Amino acid sequence: MTIKEAQALVDEWINTTGVRYFDELTNMAILTEEVGEVARIMARKYGEQSFKDSDRQKDLADEMADVLWVLICLANQTGVDLTEALKKNMEKKSIRDKDRHKKNEKLGKKGAGG
Repeated sequence: MTIKEAQALVDEWINTTGVRYFDELTNMAILTEEVGEVARIMARKYGEQSFKDSDRQKDLADEMADVLWVLICLANQTGVDLTEALKKNMEKKSIRDKDRHKKNEKLGKKGAGG
């Protein structure tokens, strides 16, 4: 599925099953909540926090999909073509960061102090 197809699919679902989009500020709050759920799983699975019983059933892929879903909703609501936005963002990064990361000593081999 392309990003454009995902935007169309979400829009179709919202307008048929979901009735309408939540307003932009509500979706921004939901996005923040969903990112927090991803952070919670990451901190427990890859970080130093331990799992609570209520956290064990959470699925990282599903939570990431929730983040993507709400981000797509916000893009649709605000008229952002995410395909074009990502292309422009990659161009910007490719120019701005052409040599930046290669010269960053902190990005040396993992386990060697980095």
